[in-house]
Amino acid sequence: MTGRHEVLAPSAEDDLGLGPRRPVDPGPDPADPAELADELRLRPRRLEEFQGQPQLTEHLEIVLEAARRRGQPVDHMLFAGPPGLGKTTMAGIVAAEMGVGLRITSGPALVRSGDLAAILTDLQPGDVLFIDEIHRLPRPVEEVLYPAMEDFQLDILIGKGPTARSIRLELPRFTLVGATTRTGLLTGPLRDRFGFVGRLDLYDADSLAGIVERAAGILGVAVDAAGARVVASRARGTPRIANRLLRRVRDFVEVRAEGAITAALAVEGLELFGVDHLGLDKVDRAILEALCARFGGRPVGLVTLAQCVGEETDTIEDAYEPFLLQQGLLQRTPRGRVATPHAYAHLGLTEPPSALGSAPRLW
Repeated sequence: MTGRHEVLAPSAEDDLGLGPRRPVDPGPDPADPAELADELRLRPRRLEEFQGQPQLTEHLEIVLEAARRRGQPVDHMLFAGPPGLGKTTMAGIVAAEMGVGLRITSGPALVRSGDLAAILTDLQPGDVLFIDEIHRLPRPVEEVLYPAMEDFQLDILIGKGPTARSIRLELPRFTLVGATTRTGLLTGPLRDRFGFVGRLDLYDADSLAGIVERAAGILGVAVDAAGARVVASRARGTPRIANRLLRRVRDFVEVRAEGAITAALAVEGLELFGVDHLGLDKVDRAILEALCARFGGRPVGLVTLAQCVGEETDTIEDAYEPFLLQQGLLQRTPRGRVATPHAYAHLGLTEPPSALGSAPRLW
């Protein structure tokens, strides 16, 4: 088993799986340790540092302040939205604002109910337990959560066969924070047990520009307002992508130029790394070029399209299609994927006559 849950796993010497706490990593698992260090430094630690999502942050501020005044742990929370918008960051902010510990794991890492039981029994009063991709919890593990969330109790079966017996352990009052990119895959009983549900939406350019400027200050990179705006405009509405693009532009400026990141240098650097003015990368453009040039505007099936660009079908559907659909560059039809007139214009191609009647225009 790999991933963040390894850090939370009990010690091998502890047969009961109730070993001591270990330090946890509140960030993703990028391959580059330097990228991981940057990611951790760039994450806001307090609600006042968080930029964007004004409605959600206002609601969260009220809920946290009310819990602090009552002297109680905050209700269980569920954060939903596309990847990279700050769900893990929100979990860290909840723990910091309440002044409690944060434990992190993920749905795929909790293979057995004993994995979750080991973490739950090691929590301290008021702790925040964050489960990323909570919709991917196995059903037996999910059922262990039900009494833990409602009654703060844990049912454990000891033994097998006729001699088996069930014991109930009392758990400290804790806050479960779940994150999901697929709300529809959550079961009703689990979803209904969350007292607060927050939806994170894509960020506007102004919020992203502020995030880029804040990140540049932390990284020690000089950037002017115009340069930050260029990076923000190509970040696909996602802070994680904005921070990644900023690091690449920083690398470009350090090697090919000197001084602050200006608009011209940001454009030149991002073009070098294959990110165009709409935020499309190499794979995005390969998808559009296959639809527009190779198939001449005719509908294309998902499997065929994935084979043309050398990606898995799930990757096309989950990682690339949503943004192309949002930008009005691609349409899904009963016969397959079709490029829109906007896609032809973006690629500098002339829309063929055969494509004019294949799908309704968006404009």
